[in-house]
Amino acid sequence: MVIDVRFMGSFRGVSGKATVKIESRKAVSIKILVGKVVAKLPKLKDYLIDPRTGQPKQNMLVLVNGREASVLNGFETIVNDEDNVVFVPVVHGG
Repeated sequence: MVIDVRFMGSFRGVSGKATVKIESRKAVSIKILVGKVVAKLPKLKDYLIDPRTGQPKQNMLVLVNGREASVLNGFETIVNDEDNVVFVPVVHGG
């Protein structure tokens, strides 16, 4: 199966890519997908993975087929073949 992943904002700049196709033998959670993205594009590791926990950082919105993952099942949301996933960085000011 193939999952289409798009990057917005600084994630696009860091990765040097607007999109990447991630192959997987089966449906995977967003948490697993993040690991596959980092394996394919290691420059994103510091931006997507918390070094203390090894888990995906909370500094991003993840859209699955246009729906924000937090209204689905968070990082445990299952991504299937041909799903469109978008990683959007969250920037806070103050």
